[in-house]
Amino acid sequence: MIKRSVFLILLIVLAVVLFFNPNFKTIAAGVAILLFGMIMLEEGFRVFTKGPLQNILKKATDKLYKSITAGAMVTALLQSSSLVSVITISFISAGLISLSGGIGLIFGANIGTTATAWLVAGFGLKIKISTLAMPMLIFGIIFSFQKKASLKGIGNVLAGLGFFFLGIHYMKEGFDIFKQYIDLTQYAIPGFLGVVVYTGIGIIITTILQSSSATIALILTALSAGQIEYENALALAIGANVGTTITAILGSLSSNIAGKRLAGAHFIFNVSTGIVTLLFIYPLANLVDYLSELFGIAATDYTLKLALFHTIFNVLGVLLMVPFITKLETFLLRFFKERVDKDIDEPKFLNEAVLEFPGTLITSLLKESKYLYKKAIFEIIAHALNIHRDDIRSDKKIKKVIKRSTEDMHTDVEDLYYKKVKTIYGEIIKYATKGQSLLKLDEMQNSHVTNIKVANRKMVEIIRDVRELNKNVTVYLNSNNEYISKEYDKFRKKVVKVLRIIYHFRKEGDKKMYYKQLLKLKEDAKKEIHTSNKSINKLIRENLITIDMASSLVNDTDNVNDMIKKLISVAELLYLEEESFLENENGE
Repeated sequence: MIKRSVFLILLIVLAVVLFFNPNFKTIAAGVAILLFGMIMLEEGFRVFTKGPLQNILKKATDKLYKSITAGAMVTALLQSSSLVSVITISFISAGLISLSGGIGLIFGANIGTTATAWLVAGFGLKIKISTLAMPMLIFGIIFSFQKKASLKGIGNVLAGLGFFFLGIHYMKEGFDIFKQYIDLTQYAIPGFLGVVVYTGIGIIITTILQSSSATIALILTALSAGQIEYENALALAIGANVGTTITAILGSLSSNIAGKRLAGAHFIFNVSTGIVTLLFIYPLANLVDYLSELFGIAATDYTLKLALFHTIFNVLGVLLMVPFITKLETFLLRFFKERVDKDIDEPKFLNEAVLEFPGTLITSLLKESKYLYKKAIFEIIAHALNIHRDDIRSDKKIKKVIKRSTEDMHTDVEDLYYKKVKTIYGEIIKYATKGQSLLKLDEMQNSHVTNIKVANRKMVEIIRDVRELNKNVTVYLNSNNEYISKEYDKFRKKVVKVLRIIYHFRKEGDKKMYYKQLLKLKEDAKKEIHTSNKSINKLIRENLITIDMASSLVNDTDNVNDMIKKLISVAELLYLEEESFLENENGE
């Protein structure tokens, strides 16, 4: 509600300013065009974030220096620190990278975003940029109409650059026109007070524009037109860096825990850097003068000097924060605590952030599905058979486990399904379906998601099968008829054997050995129907069991064999699926 009110007030204020001061409209239009160009740039580069870029960022986080370097280089290339932030949040949410690796990427992104200042100061303000912007727009629009995703991406990148440079052109022209009516240098404030005031103005402008890059472009064009003093421009640049944290905080309010932690890291980094730079602004300004002379930048070329200043204080901020990165990670983990009391019916790995990229979606779906099997399906099946899970996981002989497991656990399979399975199953299917509709998955990725959906559907079917089996297992657990008890103990033995091998299959290193055993059990389950029927017929002929008992045995024979086949299929789909997915990712 507050956000909407603030937005409405800003719109009214802007409308009033444009109405009473038409000279301001060229600058405002330039800012709008530049922001639109940045949005198109981000959309264009998103097309190319599926394969190589994701792998680069994923592999670059094992060492801090690598993650900072990768964050800086990728942001400089994409001209979008927000896109790098989105990828980072998505990766942390899916558990693909650690929080410290993500913080390194964000630190690097702060350095990479200084490329905008160099682009504007060294290129955008030195030539008649509109002559370059027009061809980019023409070819960009032509490419964006193509059906192929990569060509559309190239089109958006070209059009985005075109609008970006066109925005700079209009902003520069706007300030030149504006100067004929109002000279903003009259409002320059000298000394440290001016530094503090203009830093505050920079924060406000960035909060309104929601982009530090746009603010830097605005500052540079105003400085180029002589509308602001160099000293005040330095302070505005500091404010732009601090102001972008407000954008990050606002964006993280509806984000998951990974987004909140990264926004916290961003805030601490930029505010700390801003405070240090404010305190040492004059020594840093002298350093800029010295380096400018060294690099051959003219003493009066304030735009390039501002770009250099912007880079220096961001690099300085990273150098200051690197020694404290472990402490920062610890603080963020403590301050932004993830709920540890989540029940199984709440997603542990699924959130909106994982829907950004195919890799993070598939990884999270796999983790959630495996967690569901481990914490719910395994428990329900074991307890429905009146067997403790520890006994299944142990090295005890299965025959002895079955013999001593004679206590009725009073398992309500239906209730456990609604409490522990139904909701999370729905969430997995929802995210899988959303991912298939929102993301442009290739054939292999789409197949992975479909297989995960199938595995979850089979898990639900297993619950239905074990619910029917549980009724008769409980009835005949301690029956006076030893023959019917023995038959149901055989059923329990078969299922426990499968559960134990699946446990080793998902836990042990030698998957091939256990997988061969599972395939044999699957084949045995297919043949079992005929042999079981012979055994039941013999019991009936010799009047060892009643007709009702025989009917139960026939039905449960089918149930048990179906369960075994489905359990093995789930193991194949979830645990072999993981290996094939990772191999595919590494091979990209």
